Amino acid sequence: MPELTEAELKKEIERSPLNSLYFLYGEEKYLISFYAEKLRKKVVGDHPLDFNLQRFSGDDCSVDQFAAAVEALPVMAQRKCVAVSDLNVETMPPRELSKLYELLESIPESTVLVIFQPSLTFDAKKSAAWKKFLAAVKKSGSCVLMKQRENAELERMLCACAEKRSCSLSRQNAARIVSLCGRDLQTLLREMEKLCAYTGEGEISREAIGAVVVPNMETTVFLLSKALVSAEYERAYGLLDQLFRQREEPVAVLAVLASAYVDMYRVRAAVQSGMSAMEPAKHFSYRGREFRLKNAERDGKRLSTQMLRQSLDLLLETDLCLKGSRTDDRILLEELIAKLLMIAEKERMN
Repeated sequence: MPELTEAELKKEIERSPLNSLYFLYGEEKYLISFYAEKLRKKVVGDHPLDFNLQRFSGDDCSVDQFAAAVEALPVMAQRKCVAVSDLNVETMPPRELSKLYELLESIPESTVLVIFQPSLTFDAKKSAAWKKFLAAVKKSGSCVLMKQRENAELERMLCACAEKRSCSLSRQNAARIVSLCGRDLQTLLREMEKLCAYTGEGEISREAIGAVVVPNMETTVFLLSKALVSAEYERAYGLLDQLFRQREEPVAVLAVLASAYVDMYRVRAAVQSGMSAMEPAKHFSYRGREFRLKNAERDGKRLSTQMLRQSLDLLLETDLCLKGSRTDDRILLEELIAKLLMIAEKERMN
């Protein structure tokens, strides 16, 4: 069977008899869980303790365990649902994989098997194991790739969400929320709940967004990188302090900061070689994240590749210290920020 789109899956749940097998995967974890629950309700209804629903976690159960559930008859009903979360075919022993593929070929019509990945992420193009699994699922059932929604669609969704709660949100402010929180749907919906509760009724203002919305780590680190290359001392330390207040992992902060500098270095190297700022997208993984190169082009416009190489050396040095030194993580990051600011200040003076 061909891979279903989200819209096709929604239509199938609403109008059609369900297949015996569904595999939900992709970047948008909220939608994966949302539609797994929709499939469950379609089969067994709203009762959470239904005898015809059995749940398994792929990381702590064997194929034999959920195969027995799949093959068992439903209790006083036409169909039953077996839900398996975060099944990882890359780590399964060959014998388990063999059992899994046998099961996928022989699911009884009385069972709907839903395999979904609410946490696990993989790249099917780079994994032979996942390619084989997807092909096997498509023979017997349906695969649904849940992609992250584009900014424009997310903005429309946020405006509609506000309206349902007797609030109003301009497209400009919706875009601001997306820029602060990123494109993770669950995060956006959580922030909208907070904003609507804060506002009560009426217009959700820019001031309310500033007071309530917590920027995600990537957004905050992006702003930090921008402050660093502009030698904005006070703003840089303020953003670092914010990251510590949010209890972000120092290693994760450093990784995102390093990626921002890598983006700028790649863009500057491409431009100085007479190529487009988008050239790195042809050689590195920027699919769906091309905006990073546009941001890097803007923020690194006046920077030299030498300055960026110096900064990357410092980032690598700090990464090694974070993973192997007993020095306090905050001190290491504060020292890094001080050195990066000094390099940026020197660049500005040249």
